[in-house]
Amino acid sequence: MVEDTKLLLHASCVSWHDRGLLILGASGAGKSTLAVEMMAFGAALVADDQVILRRDAGTGAVIADCPDSILGRIEARGVGILNAVPHGPVKLALAVDLSRTEPKRLPDHHKLDLLDRALPLVLGQGRVHLAPVLLQYLKAGRWDPDET
Repeated sequence: MVEDTKLLLHASCVSWHDRGLLILGASGAGKSTLAVEMMAFGAALVADDQVILRRDAGTGAVIADCPDSILGRIEARGVGILNAVPHGPVKLALAVDLSRTEPKRLPDHHKLDLLDRALPLVLGQGRVHLAPVLLQYLKAGRWDPDET
């Protein structure tokens, strides 16, 4: 059954008003740095370095959570492990991949398939000021000309 499936990813996750952002990328890509930046803007830490994903049995949504062993901790490269108030599980609304570059100024809508669900995906490698852009995406979504 899909609802019983769990997936452990090398990723980080924050929540903005109970809308989860999954932050993906290779080691050293800036996952924790982006999470800390978003926390400075008011996002809450769900997990850093390891994220547990599962499907909600009732809604089918992909839920992100943190392993107990790292709950409430985030790495700040060159500073150390920082404490943070843990948010708890959150429904994912968006993903960003810090290892992939978006060549287009106005890109196509990308999707990430996780546990048989499609999640909107932003390709974020090399993007400056990414944290406020992602917060606005979480707040209001992205305009789609096909929906007007």
